[in-house]
Amino acid sequence: MSIDKDSHNNGGAAVDSNRRKFIKLTSMGALSAGLFGISSFTRADGKVLETKARIVIVGAGAAGISLANRLARATSGAEITIIDERERHLYQPGLTLVATGVWDTHSVLDSNSRYIPRSVKWLKNSVVQFDPDNNRVQTNDNSWIDYDYLLVATGLELNFSAIEGMDASLIGSKGIGCVYDNPEHASRTWQQMESFINEGGVGIFTRAPGAIKCAGAPLKVAMLFEHDLRQRNVRDRFDLQYTAPAVGLFSQPDVNEFLKGHFPERGININWNHRLTGIDADTKRATFATESGSQTLDYDFIHVVPPMQAPRPIRESSLAWDSGPFAVGGWLEVDQHTMQHRRYANVFGAGDCVGTPIGKTAASVKAQVPVVVHNLLRVMEGSSADASYNGYTSCPLITERGEAMLVEFDYDLKMIPSFGFINPMKAQWVPWIMKDKMLRGAYNAMLRGRV
Repeated sequence: MSIDKDSHNNGGAAVDSNRRKFIKLTSMGALSAGLFGISSFTRADGKVLETKARIVIVGAGAAGISLANRLARATSGAEITIIDERERHLYQPGLTLVATGVWDTHSVLDSNSRYIPRSVKWLKNSVVQFDPDNNRVQTNDNSWIDYDYLLVATGLELNFSAIEGMDASLIGSKGIGCVYDNPEHASRTWQQMESFINEGGVGIFTRAPGAIKCAGAPLKVAMLFEHDLRQRNVRDRFDLQYTAPAVGLFSQPDVNEFLKGHFPERGININWNHRLTGIDADTKRATFATESGSQTLDYDFIHVVPPMQAPRPIRESSLAWDSGPFAVGGWLEVDQHTMQHRRYANVFGAGDCVGTPIGKTAASVKAQVPVVVHNLLRVMEGSSADASYNGYTSCPLITERGEAMLVEFDYDLKMIPSFGFINPMKAQWVPWIMKDKMLRGAYNAMLRGRV
């Protein structure tokens, strides 16, 4: 399954060749020029826009902070305000590794103050209401903040209440885990997994319907856990099941077909059209909606993936889609290419909150933010938005410790690999090294708006 194993038949020549290529790319900084490269929409001439515009950014996650840094350098005289009460910054792509015992919680913890530019005003509040008709937002202290331009980068909301009997407080107890939410819950998920490993039994790995962030995370958790069992020589003591809410495992067709065969090969049984609707934590029973009606399954460990939606202030505002597939979840209505709001020309969005066909990943944020900044500056100059986001998203799909598939694709679900020597349909050591050792540094550079 790995590049190393396959190349033994060639006397190790392929391994040596690819290692040399990877080392060369790393030393030249070409990793950042690939997955996290300088955007074609970055102003290469260093032109700075003189303006007195009031720009409000809602959200200090990956998208919001990256927007703030790029705008701070691209403008002079602008009044830029970022609104978010969270002082802690989470490296969310690392939560999967925390939840499977690869990393500890400290590896994903950081501080927003390290990245928000000094020239940007930081309001440590939350936005509770959007009023785009009057160009203002309301914060939780009942203040109204006026703006000329609004950038919405709130992230999304986990809807645990959509699962009867489920609450975030259950994560890390009674055999319940969840890779999402926060590092503490991810760490407690690993504690539950370790207890499960010692006891054996039935493990159920769920996936919520609809749009979720890092859609590969539920798959990675299942595969990393199965590999851990094999490494400990206890695999035969476990019945592992993956419940898919529809008839697919991954949105990219080639990867989907691979996984539909790969999971059964590893003894992970797939239950199609199974949507988690209820949890009885005391009896360890999970209820699913299926094509043939409600079905209840017993478990010893269950990985719960809740449905996800835009935060309430977006859902309940005129900024949300009011029809079509993105209305479910109340996602921010934007043009999927320009990232400009389809009805409010002075509003843009980026990150997990936007209603686009794919793209709730950090890699998508990296591709979206330069487009947003470029198009915002164009609009501020009196021109029309002309930069286009092609839907780029990336998933280092971890198949086991030490191996991953680097899956990159666009709105058309076509593979668009950044590195010619990495086969996206093979589990290899290079994508694992990138995920485990290198992407955090590239992510930090993205926050500062440098790549």
